[in-house]
Amino acid sequence: MNDVTAAIGNTPLVRLNKVVPAGCAEIFVKVEGQNPTGSMKDRMALAMIAKAEDDGRLRPGDTVVEYTGGGTGASLALVCAAKGHRLRIVTSDAFSEDKLVQMAALGAELTVISSDQGMITKALILAMIEKAEQLSRQPHTFWTDQLTNTDSIAGYHPMGEEIWTQIGGRVDVFVQSIGSSASLHGAATPLKRHNPALRVVAVEPAESAVLSGGRPGAHRIEGIGIGYVPPMWDPDLPDGIVPIATADAEDMARRLAREEGLFAGTSSGANVLAAIQVGRRLGPTARIATLLVDSGLKYLSTTVYQRG
Repeated sequence: MNDVTAAIGNTPLVRLNKVVPAGCAEIFVKVEGQNPTGSMKDRMALAMIAKAEDDGRLRPGDTVVEYTGGGTGASLALVCAAKGHRLRIVTSDAFSEDKLVQMAALGAELTVISSDQGMITKALILAMIEKAEQLSRQPHTFWTDQLTNTDSIAGYHPMGEEIWTQIGGRVDVFVQSIGSSASLHGAATPLKRHNPALRVVAVEPAESAVLSGGRPGAHRIEGIGIGYVPPMWDPDLPDGIVPIATADAEDMARRLAREEGLFAGTSSGANVLAAIQVGRRLGPTARIATLLVDSGLKYLSTTVYQRG
């Protein structure tokens, strides 16, 4: 490989065995923690930067700016390190310290916004966006603006193709949690092209189930549930939306590690729980694909995996 960005993608697809109850559909998980930074966000970071370089929005010597809980930030830091761009990140103490350390280790310059008792809220997300927008006004600066940047969607098209090939050419349902919604849109597009009858299921925090018509609230599922409808959300894409509580998502993340040997984050636990809910209804003849969004190594400092 010419540089580390060529290592992005082609992650394993693994069948779940022990956490899936009897009578449930087959559930397969895409282990996105095998990407270079341990996250599926490597795919979209590379897509956003490469497209901006191609069309001249990002030039040699320019600075990249983004707001992020850390997944996108670490991925952008990896890509920017490989391509020689300065990176300024707006983040918060609501997110895993492990993610903040990783971003800084990869060369990102961090601005950390204080949260309300470590909770992810709409107000926090909006404050992060406002600060990033301020930084983006400086000369020779490119703001990736992940919530509105449709270039990120194309970054997930290969993931859908990989799932289809690895699973053997049959997927009945695709399940994914919603942050910007780019990954749901991007992976589902090729899957629906292969199987027009594919069911698509979105996942959100039960404490902030705005896509289901609920009120915004505080939660601890990092990377999803921004407290309002994301700009790239397409309400016609999903066939259903499943709310999952933070505590339940954390518990499933721990079960995946202990029972399946799959070490992943909280949104991955939410994805698997939602897939099981759907799988119980559809029965053992159905085949469901979902994502283990990132590695559990990003959450060692959080309540998900702390000892005690």
